[in-house]
Amino acid sequence: MFSAARARPAPGPCRSLFADRAFRRLMPVFALSDLGDGMSVVAVAWLALALGPGGGRGALAGIAVASYVLPGALGALLLGRWTRRLPARRLLVTDAATRAVLLGAVPLAHLAGVLTPAVYVGLLGASSLFHAWGKAGKHALFAPVLSEGRRRAANSVLSTSLWSATIAGPALAGFLVRAVSPAWIIGLDAATFAALAVRTARTPLPRSSEPPVTGGAPRGPGILRRRPELLGLLLVTWVFNLAFGPVEVALPLFVSGDLDAGAGLLGGYWAAFGIGAVIGALALGAAGRLPLWPAVLGIIAGHGVGMLPFALTDSAVPSLIGFAFAGLVYGPYSALSLTLIQDRAPAGALTTVLAARGAVLLTASPVGAALGGFLLDRTSAPAVLVGSGVLMILTVPAGIVVLKIHGARTARAVRAPRGA
Repeated sequence: MFSAARARPAPGPCRSLFADRAFRRLMPVFALSDLGDGMSVVAVAWLALALGPGGGRGALAGIAVASYVLPGALGALLLGRWTRRLPARRLLVTDAATRAVLLGAVPLAHLAGVLTPAVYVGLLGASSLFHAWGKAGKHALFAPVLSEGRRRAANSVLSTSLWSATIAGPALAGFLVRAVSPAWIIGLDAATFAALAVRTARTPLPRSSEPPVTGGAPRGPGILRRRPELLGLLLVTWVFNLAFGPVEVALPLFVSGDLDAGAGLLGGYWAAFGIGAVIGALALGAAGRLPLWPAVLGIIAGHGVGMLPFALTDSAVPSLIGFAFAGLVYGPYSALSLTLIQDRAPAGALTTVLAARGAVLLTASPVGAALGGFLLDRTSAPAVLVGSGVLMILTVPAGIVVLKIHGARTARAVRAPRGA
């Protein structure tokens, strides 16, 4: 919380957060693994282009990128029977160790001359099977022992690390790939996960962050159905991610076609978005107590407003400013939505709920990208980009309806015992 008597650069929740020895020890390896994943964004596709046959390199790159992400959704669904009983620390260590071993096998197979496209895709896919559970464990690790203010600060720091890695990681990989094979960059990613696994396993944690293992651990979808507010947040976030999916497809065409510019300007758009997101995530850590649901809906609306300048095609300046603004308001979204889940979900089922959330959200962006490709065959890139923004803005009234329904049900539940 803020202290009115002292004016220091860092806010109270962040100061007390880094005073926690466990968080202070783990945050550097969290940031390191984020940086490794940021480098792999470039390295995974680049290595696929080198391995693929002459006419199918693009297809292999798409399959490789999908294999690095999508099996996590499958793992969240198929492995839940066993993994939902595990404490957050064990989930995080299991995921990090799995990724360290399987991603580390990529440069070894490359060195041995046995890294075929099939082996490569298989290693990437297997490495991501536990990833939804690992991310759930990462965000659930400290939730039971932090107050709401410190919990929001922790989510803000984690989001800032992730957004910083999306800027620095690809740039670092682009520099390294000139000197070494992208297989070795994936090996560096594996090393960051090995460091994460070892440090997490050795760091003492408060006992309350390790909930007891029970045979009747609840299922994520069942918990969401019984909590309309969490289900509503998941649906709103899914539509939000769906609306952003076409942007990844339409933005390159907007830059190359409507603005008649090259890859440098495209990189400038994403850099502007990423820098805005880092500033936004940091601003959340420095902010006071924000009402969570209004802030979440306000971010979605603000992001949609930031997409509207893409209707102007005479110059890149308006859309660059709008895209940077969209990143600025989007930066706090993950931290706020995760804080809302941590506050509302049962403590013993937090990792299960977070894994179910991750599995569902993994499907939104690919569906949106496919929808964007379909629309681009029938309309212009500016229309798709502006349409994405309009869909985001229209998501807000739907979220308000969800809130009203939830409020009405809560009021009836409170009045029922009195009437009885």
